Amino acid sequence: MQIQYEHLDYQQQAIFSVVDLFRGEITHHQDEFSLSDKDNMRVIANELLLSDDDIFNNLKNIQEQNQLASSDKLDNLYFSVEMETGTGKTFVYLNTIFELYQRHGWRKFIIVVPSVAIREGVLQTLNSTKGYFKEKFNSPIYHYYEYSGKKTNVLKHFATSTNIEILVINIQSFEKESNIINQERENGMLMDLIQATNPIIIIDEPQNISSDKRKNAIDNLNPLFTVGYSATHKEIINKVYSLNPVQAFEKNLVKQIVVNSVISQDKNNAFIELREVVNRSGLKARIMLDINETERLQRRSVTVKMGDDLYDKSQQNPNYQRFIVTGIDLENKKVKFSNGIEITAGVNLDYLKDDIAKQQIHATIKAHLQREKQLNPLGIKVLSLFFIDKVENYRQNGKFYLWFEELYPIVYKEVFQEIYDGDANKIHDGYFSQDRKDKHLKTDKSKEEATYNLIMKDKERLLSFDNEVRFIFSHSALKEGWDNPNVFQICTLNETTSTIKKRQEIGRGLRLCVNQQGERVYDETINILTVIPNESYEVFAEKLQQEYVDDCGIKFEKSHLKNAKNERTVTYRYDAFTDPLFVEIWQKIRQKTSYRVKFDSDELIKSASQALNQMSEIIKPKIEIKKARLIQNSDKGVQAEEIYSDYQYLDKQFAIPDILKFLQNKTGLTRQTLVKILKQSERINDIRNNPQRFLEIVAGIINRQLQSLMINGIQYERLNDMYEQGLFETYQIYTNEYTFDVNKTQKTIYNGVLDLDSKTEHQFATDCENYDEQVAFYFKLPKKFKIPTPIGNYNPDWAVVINKNSEQVYFIAETKNTGNNVQDSVVLDELRQKEQFKITCAQKYCKLVNGIDHEVVQKVDELIQK
Repeated sequence: MQIQYEHLDYQQQAIFSVVDLFRGEITHHQDEFSLSDKDNMRVIANELLLSDDDIFNNLKNIQEQNQLASSDKLDNLYFSVEMETGTGKTFVYLNTIFELYQRHGWRKFIIVVPSVAIREGVLQTLNSTKGYFKEKFNSPIYHYYEYSGKKTNVLKHFATSTNIEILVINIQSFEKESNIINQERENGMLMDLIQATNPIIIIDEPQNISSDKRKNAIDNLNPLFTVGYSATHKEIINKVYSLNPVQAFEKNLVKQIVVNSVISQDKNNAFIELREVVNRSGLKARIMLDINETERLQRRSVTVKMGDDLYDKSQQNPNYQRFIVTGIDLENKKVKFSNGIEITAGVNLDYLKDDIAKQQIHATIKAHLQREKQLNPLGIKVLSLFFIDKVENYRQNGKFYLWFEELYPIVYKEVFQEIYDGDANKIHDGYFSQDRKDKHLKTDKSKEEATYNLIMKDKERLLSFDNEVRFIFSHSALKEGWDNPNVFQICTLNETTSTIKKRQEIGRGLRLCVNQQGERVYDETINILTVIPNESYEVFAEKLQQEYVDDCGIKFEKSHLKNAKNERTVTYRYDAFTDPLFVEIWQKIRQKTSYRVKFDSDELIKSASQALNQMSEIIKPKIEIKKARLIQNSDKGVQAEEIYSDYQYLDKQFAIPDILKFLQNKTGLTRQTLVKILKQSERINDIRNNPQRFLEIVAGIINRQLQSLMINGIQYERLNDMYEQGLFETYQIYTNEYTFDVNKTQKTIYNGVLDLDSKTEHQFATDCENYDEQVAFYFKLPKKFKIPTPIGNYNPDWAVVINKNSEQVYFIAETKNTGNNVQDSVVLDELRQKEQFKITCAQKYCKLVNGIDHEVVQKVDELIQK
């Protein structure tokens, strides 16, 4: 098959954004511009007569037309083109070469690339576009070739030819003095031949050629001018065109993305992920652990040093017993523990990591076969790409290789409802850079060479139904510079979450697909790329958006990032704290209190054991498979919309932790009481299914029964201490849609804005201001004002003074919204149990404080009607 190339408007705009930089230059230079070296060799060179001032004026006009920031000055003739991966960057700069020749007669071009994958991609595109350029530019005579230290003879032809000459060269071939091209020879240096031609330099992926050494090597080529093309520039100089990733998605120039995440829900084993090792006042490491928080385990980052005990760092999570840090290796990025376990950066200790990887392969094969079922009849071949972190996991019958061969027939039957009778060995293959370097690797070298040619050089044969390979495994060789229009699935098989940038991951499959005639297919329902990572789709979307911000400088209008322009200060009017209405209510509520609780242990044992007996089945740990469509636009950024959910239960045996110690820490009850509760519940055997889940649920049930008894037995007592007015501190806020601008300062203590966090609170404040006759005074209680309760301190929302029947009534008010209902008020039973408990405690607290009521309301008029 032959890929068909088309004339696309956005590509033409990118082409002429470079060509028009030289508007005013001689239309077509003479056929020959001769220089002589010591051997009297005639060299045909590019020539530029246009002044820098004229080029600078052209640059500013182009930037204005393309709505880009204007360059302040023109220090050098280097220009940047930003094009999202998959939108035809290589095709664009090859077109630019021919347009520059046609307009100005320039004919010496060097394409500098940073890697083998990019080089092969450029050469493959040059080969497949011959027919297109022949037809479009009236059969120009041109040559293209690859330079290497073994192909130095091409330089003489490059320098002396009168035709268009395109030299593709790796930066590694000329960046060092020791390179053959820079060595003094009998007839001089080969570099002299290049320099004499004043070549036009095109840099593919210049972010990989950004070191001073490599920049100097580019300058040493003596370029007429240089243009860098990339989706992820590190340094943008004189940008002339921009097509950023969000614009490409909005215009449907690339595939849309679905994220099919595969994540573990098991917390029964020690999870450790080493994030970094540093030397800051001694060796330290930052690691991820499952921290034993109030209700459940939460995965968080902690910093450890020599001698630290992970059992203590994890708040006594029993999974981390005997994990004491005994070694930190800065050079090799390793941490060693007292039990002999070592963890290396980039590899985590996760009991289920193999289960997750195997499920990812299953999900990828399933997505692939479902797409084949849909697209094969349309003449579209489907490809899938796996990124792996260790070559040995595939080569030499590694686990990924074996799992694929095991799973493919199973998934095939799931999708097609028939037995697979083919040879799974023929449909997958791998390319790894070490295959061609490692002479000791025991592989069939001829087969590896054939695989290299298929994957790296012959994209069109790979796209044909005549070739059986549809699944490709790679380590790092394909992560940048290689793509294929018919990659519909990308799976990252890593022992930790992927360290490859999200844009690099998705970039291998963003290009719109082609059919067997090589024609581009523009159907949005077909052009969907499914990414199968081992992290949640929410995290994937968040990281992708952050890369857009970091790499491209994209600013989303509704970004969640704090903006200094939205910063305001909450201040208080100078006489606020002497206002009689404030003084009256403040004197009532500023009294600090403590509490004590009485309850019957036998009643607790009875109620808790009965509740445990009725609890739902404790299910086994599972791997969750969730699918979400990524919605991308310039306004809201990258959002994930969930479209599918499934799970896979794991049939595994787990070590049973110290049950009584865990429950003692969570409930505060004695071992004797806990033993009675567990025995009478008759549910202790459920712990075998999922120990951590069992303990968290049991602790929650016991605490809820305990709290119910405590509500009836709680008693508040006054302390010999008062809250001071210092609680009302001036502080900074970032305004949002709920921030309230105070107008009637005589009704409150604020002078400016009020910091609120919900629509309900905003409406409540609005009504307080508008009800002039009935609301005498109101203010938001400071966050440091606390009512103590057995399950944590409670900070009520409001203090309100209501005019009622010619007298003033004082309230502490909590604003909640439980939706429309027949009561037209807050339904307490619909609130979370913790909220109900704290509200009950607050009501008992208010009984101790004379002349004040606690109410839970949605609107001000509910207080007025009390």
